[in-house]
Amino acid sequence: MPPRVRLSSGRIAQPLRRQTVCQYERPIAASWARSVATATTPAPSVEQMTHSVPPIARYPPSQPPSYRRPENRRSQLLRQYTSLIRTTPLMLFLQHDNLKSVEWVAIRRELSRALRKVDEQIAAEGRNVPALAPHVKIQIVQTSIFEVALRIVEHFRPTAKATEPSAVDPATQTSAEVPLAASPEDPTLTHDLSRAAHDAVLPFKGHHELSSVLFGPVAVLSIPEVSPEHLKAALTVLAPRATGFPVPTRKANPSWHELPVQDGLNKLALLAARVDGRVFDLEQTKWVGGIQGGMDGLRSQLVTALQSMGSGLTNALDGAGKSLYFTLESRKNVLEEEQKGPAEGGDKADS
Repeated sequence: MPPRVRLSSGRIAQPLRRQTVCQYERPIAASWARSVATATTPAPSVEQMTHSVPPIARYPPSQPPSYRRPENRRSQLLRQYTSLIRTTPLMLFLQHDNLKSVEWVAIRRELSRALRKVDEQIAAEGRNVPALAPHVKIQIVQTSIFEVALRIVEHFRPTAKATEPSAVDPATQTSAEVPLAASPEDPTLTHDLSRAAHDAVLPFKGHHELSSVLFGPVAVLSIPEVSPEHLKAALTVLAPRATGFPVPTRKANPSWHELPVQDGLNKLALLAARVDGRVFDLEQTKWVGGIQGGMDGLRSQLVTALQSMGSGLTNALDGAGKSLYFTLESRKNVLEEEQKGPAEGGDKADS
């Protein structure tokens, strides 16, 4: 006799009961959902039917999509360097060789002290020039990223964002413009981290004038304005022997001769300068720092040169006019004498 298998009544009845309930619940739930949707969802307006639906923003307006990932440190350094290059017309590039923190602190202290003296001297002369010492900074840069930032600032020219017209508004009879959908590969994006900036400066890789300088450990001294006085003070502190400026005396500036300052300066070497977008070597940098009177003195020299050129041109034109006048007058006198000669001879013969 085969064994009896005991089956629980709950296991058989429960699926059948669930299936029976679902069979009656589904039509009721569907009809209830349709009634709720019909009651709560309004009909689309005329404006919604005529206007094209703008694309869903995948990125917040404060953070447009980027070809380079903005959360990376390299991307943030690139944005920082491009902003620094655009806002700083005067920069010095220095090579440093494993300076200690104590040496950096001592060099920055002496540099700030020398620049404050220049601001005080300019204020004592009565010149209405803002103080630049608090805004002058020296910092270590990542050379590879800084070179990319230089190429972006000098070779990338962003264009206006492309737009597409939408449907005509029946109320105003004008067509509104809706920006195209943005993506990291969108060519309409023209910020420094976009694909357009990357593709525009890629052919110039390694061809910048400072590409041969931006190797190894490099520090940048940034001055927010082209000020020959501040440049001279900075060169006097950082590289007086290389530029030929007088070394600060021990009596006038004893802290400059301290051991941390001297050890740090021995590890610094002036490479080049960038003035108003142009690269200057050591001699040209020395010439800019040696301008007497700063930019006002340079402007006065330019005015004097233009005035001398104008006076010289006036004298030359005046001399040419005078010589032409005298030549014509002498020729006139000769012709008058020739005409008088035959007439006087004929009168004597008649008499």
